[in-house]
Amino acid sequence: MKNPSSKHLHKSITMKPFLTPLFLSLFLHIITVHVAGDTSPIYTPVEDITLQCGFSGDQLNPDDTRTWTGDINSKFSPFENQAAGSPSISRQAPSSSSVPYSTARLSRSEFTYRFLVATGQKFIRLYFNPASYGPDFDRSKALFSVKAGGFTLLKDFNSSVTADASESDIIYREFCLNVESEQSLNITFMPSRATADAYAFINGIEIVSMPNNLYYTSAQNSDGVNYIGSENTFRIENGTALEMVYRFNVGGRPLVFNQDTGMYRNWDGEQEEHKYLDDLSLKFSVLPQNSSIELNFTEIAKYSAPEELYRTGRSMGMNKTINKSYNLTWEFPVVPKFLYLLRLHFCEFVPDVTKYGDRRFLIFIANQTAEKAWDIIARSRGKGRPIYKDYVVFMPAGPASQKKVSLFLALQANPKDNMTNFNDAILNGLEIFKLSDTNRNLAGPNPDPPLLITPRVIAPPQSRKFKKRMQTKVWHASLGSMPPLLLKKFNNITTQS
Repeated sequence: MKNPSSKHLHKSITMKPFLTPLFLSLFLHIITVHVAGDTSPIYTPVEDITLQCGFSGDQLNPDDTRTWTGDINSKFSPFENQAAGSPSISRQAPSSSSVPYSTARLSRSEFTYRFLVATGQKFIRLYFNPASYGPDFDRSKALFSVKAGGFTLLKDFNSSVTADASESDIIYREFCLNVESEQSLNITFMPSRATADAYAFINGIEIVSMPNNLYYTSAQNSDGVNYIGSENTFRIENGTALEMVYRFNVGGRPLVFNQDTGMYRNWDGEQEEHKYLDDLSLKFSVLPQNSSIELNFTEIAKYSAPEELYRTGRSMGMNKTINKSYNLTWEFPVVPKFLYLLRLHFCEFVPDVTKYGDRRFLIFIANQTAEKAWDIIARSRGKGRPIYKDYVVFMPAGPASQKKVSLFLALQANPKDNMTNFNDAILNGLEIFKLSDTNRNLAGPNPDPPLLITPRVIAPPQSRKFKKRMQTKVWHASLGSMPPLLLKKFNNITTQS
C-alpha cells in the first residue's frame, strides 16, 4: 500500500484454455476441515490516539468508526518555537471534508506535538492534504521535515510534488518505532530553510500501539530474520524505526482500516493493483479462493493479518508447461541504500494440495535466492494454517540520477523438481518496510514531478517567399565557423536564388 486513495484498475483474469478436471477441482470442490477452535482475541491497542490538527472539539470518522480529537485548546495543543516568531495557525481545507483531511495546522516556524504514552512499539501515521490554504500558504511552498522519537521520518518533504507524482489528492505515511522509558513521544514539524516562505503542515496524527515484536525481533528469537545475500541473520532491534512502503492482500480486495485485526492497518487489493505484476504473471496467474476451509491460527498470532487475507491468493495456474516457462513476479520501486523487511504471508487451502511435497517452489528476492524448496504445508505443519516468513535485503544504489530502484519478488515452479505434484507457487499477502539507517534516518528524496505535456501549437500557413527568407536567416546564423571560401560560395548561391 502506497496511499489510501491510490487508483485501482478493475480487471479479471481467466484461464479458459487450461480448464482441466484437476484445475476445476481446485475451485469447485467443497471440503470441510474440522480444526480446534482458536479463542485468541483480536488485538486491543493500549493507545489509540486520533488527532485532527487545526480542529476544535471531537469529530466522528465514519470510515474507521473512531472519534478524532481536535488539537485546538486541548491536551494535544502543539508546543511552538517562540524564538522563531509567528505561531502556527489552523485552517479549513478547501478540497476535502473527510476526517482528518478537512482541517490543518500550518506554520513557518517549528512546532511539536507531545504525546504521553506507555513504553513499547507503536504505529505512527501522518495524514497530509497538500492543498493551498489561502494565498499566504500556497501548496507549492509546503516543504518541511518531520522528526519523531529521535528519528528523521521525512526530510525536506515536498508534499505537493509527492501528491502529484502519485496522482492522489491526499497522502499518508505509516511508521513503526519503539518508545523508550521516558513514556513520551515528541513529533516535530520543521519548515525547510532551503526555500523562502516554506512552511510545515499536518492534517492528522494517529498513534496506535502494536503487539510486542509484531515486526521487531523478539529477544527469545535467537535465529533472527533471513538476510538475503548473506549467511548471517538480521535482528530488527528496538533502536530501529520502520516505514511501511507496501502492504497487499495478494489476489484479494482492499481491506481498509476497520477490517484489520485492531491496529487499523490498510491493505491494498493486489487483485486490482496490477501495476506491480509483470506481463506474463498478469496473463497466466489465477486467483484461488477459500470459501470452506476453517483457518487454524496455531503457528502465528491471529492478529498478524486479517483472516480474509489468508482466504485469497495468487498462484501460477495448473498448466505445468506454462508454469515452468515463467516466474510469478512483482516489481516494486524503492529508495536505494536502505535495508528492507519483506513479510510474505502464506496459507495452503487448495483442496488437492494436502501433504508435504505436493507444492514446492523457489522464492527470489532482489534477484537472489531466498528459498530453494518452499513448502507451505511443511512449514505450517498442516492445511489451512496461516504463516508468514520474514526476509531482510539491502538495496544498493543505481545510477547517480536514479531516485528509485526496483525490488523484485519472484516465485518459481522448480523445473527440475519432479517429485512435487504441483509445479506451482502461491502467495497470499505481502508487506514491505524500509528500515532506518545508522543515522536514524528514514527519509528519501522527493519524487520527480509528473511530466507536463506541452500542447502542440499549429502555426498559421506561411507564404513560400516568407519561408525561403526565414530559412536563409537560419542558415546564415549557423555559418559563423564556416571557412571563408566555402562561406563565399554559399552566399553566391543564395544571392542567385
